[in-house]
Amino acid sequence: MTPMKRLLVINPNTSESVSALLQQHIAQALIDRAAAAVAHTVTARFGAPYIADEVSYQVAGHAALDAWGAEQKRAANPPDGVLIGCFGDPGLWALRECSPVPVIGLAEAAFTEAARLGRFAVVTGGERWGPMLQRLALQLGFAPQLAGVWTVAPSGAEMAADPDAALRVLAQACQAAQARWAPDALIIGGAGLAGMAAQLQPDCGLPLIDSVQAGVRQLVGQIL
Repeated sequence: MTPMKRLLVINPNTSESVSALLQQHIAQALIDRAAAAVAHTVTARFGAPYIADEVSYQVAGHAALDAWGAEQKRAANPPDGVLIGCFGDPGLWALRECSPVPVIGLAEAAFTEAARLGRFAVVTGGERWGPMLQRLALQLGFAPQLAGVWTVAPSGAEMAADPDAALRVLAQACQAAQARWAPDALIIGGAGLAGMAAQLQPDCGLPLIDSVQAGVRQLVGQIL
């Protein structure tokens, strides 16, 4: 029998509710894919409850490294792969430098999938994420394919707390992003927005990519 692979999911903010949402959706995604893998989600021991600006983003990178170090002390063996559970991938390069196993971020995974379809736009929560994600796309090599980032005022955590209202806001944002940029695909970005792309897809004429699902697909593809 093939041994089960172990995925470490690092939530680099301090919100236990976001960690629970990540664990729920990632565990279900593994079941749906019949993947011989299990996920274990850990929460940052310090930092912000939601990453919403440059300061909290930088702290989150440190918190992600701290979570990795704490997990190495806790577990007898290292995981088979690491998923950074934040659409912004704080600590991505530093974790890759110190990790002997693959490390994937939600944004990088979603950008990779969307770029295969052509030009893409991002819809996400938190107004300050616009320039931050533009910079990340440039660093990751996706600037030519990124048509734009449409941010809505509620944060991902706020939308996760009120999914019905979130779906209404996101549906309007998707329509606005399509009208402005005419992309080939849209990314619904954010750990707190996990599962919402599937609910929005029937009313959207473009492929919608869920960043959490993309992260799972990318990581499972590397370790299995």
